[in-house]
Amino acid sequence: MMASALRGSLVTLAKGLSGARLQPLCARSLSLTSSQNVSESPPARADSTFKVTMVPGDGVGPELMTAVKEVFKAADVPVEFEEFHLSEVQNMASEEKLEEVLSSMKNNRVAIKGKIHTPMEYKGELASYEMRLRRKLDLFANVVHVNSLPGYSTRHNNLDLVIIREQTEGEYSSLEHESVSGVVECLKIITREKSRRIAKFAFDYATKKGRSKVTAVHKANIMKLGDGLFLQSCAEVAELYPKIKYENIIIDNCCMQLVQNPYQFDVLVMPNLYGNIIDNLAAGLVGGAGVVPGESYSAEYAVFETGARHPFAQAVGRNIANPTAMLLTAANMLRHLNLEYHSNMVSEAVKKVIKQGKVRTSDLGGYASSDEFTRAVISNLAI
Repeated sequence: MMASALRGSLVTLAKGLSGARLQPLCARSLSLTSSQNVSESPPARADSTFKVTMVPGDGVGPELMTAVKEVFKAADVPVEFEEFHLSEVQNMASEEKLEEVLSSMKNNRVAIKGKIHTPMEYKGELASYEMRLRRKLDLFANVVHVNSLPGYSTRHNNLDLVIIREQTEGEYSSLEHESVSGVVECLKIITREKSRRIAKFAFDYATKKGRSKVTAVHKANIMKLGDGLFLQSCAEVAELYPKIKYENIIIDNCCMQLVQNPYQFDVLVMPNLYGNIIDNLAAGLVGGAGVVPGESYSAEYAVFETGARHPFAQAVGRNIANPTAMLLTAANMLRHLNLEYHSNMVSEAVKKVIKQGKVRTSDLGGYASSDEFTRAVISNLAI
């Protein structure tokens, strides 16, 4: 019953992207804040089990996924994981394995994944497995909600901004070649269709979330045609949303402004590379890569992953990685599945542990291990 309802809302979204305002999937999956649900009586528990594709990835990914599975088990979350190990650095990557993962993702329509590390060495294929997954599923919109954690103080507290990144073209188009010896050309692809699509997604997101401003990030003063087209597309879409304030800012100034006064921003929308940089910069403002969740959307699929994508390879096996970002990502995934009760249970338990300040991993100035943090979350589940 719930699965069929989910499929129905996905179809509605696909139609919305081609014409009407964006409909349930993206907005619904992120629609209710924790504060809205904590005060309400818990909705009925799910009476069916959802299948979700899990790709642990590289580095500490498998350890973080173990934390997710342990918390889900303790919270009796009605989710069954189909787990696949895909890695370019551990000899666990092949066309056959990629197709298995894609098949599972297409069947389940929802996935949670860690970072699949991309080697810098060129081995005959320019497109990484990360990029190929995004393209084959058309995961065009990456959403990172940068939100300060209550109880953990940083230079800028009470931050609440959203970074929306187009991630199927731009500088990550994998179109490079050596024209003559010692001269390499790397093509950046910007299209009106995809620029308008991500702009519409950003304005629809702002509308659904009750946010007041969208800022387009660009470098059109230098890349007059490429970024100029992106900026023009954003301005055209902005005219359709008179209630949302629209601004634009050059990428280098944006970086400085984020560090000096991030409160001036609400929703930011940008091409691929800029989004990758800003995601990580903004994550640093609220505690780092270990605390910020993220998600990627197409018209049909949703893939949940941490906001700042780092394998943290140096921490493998040391039991020191912070599970916060992955657990909050998993909670967002549950909300996307309409499992509000379990989503709130997990996210509130994580935030409670952070706020108490007794159990924190080393990246947040504490001494707790990953396992100790996970156990603290489980002990704070309001079952």
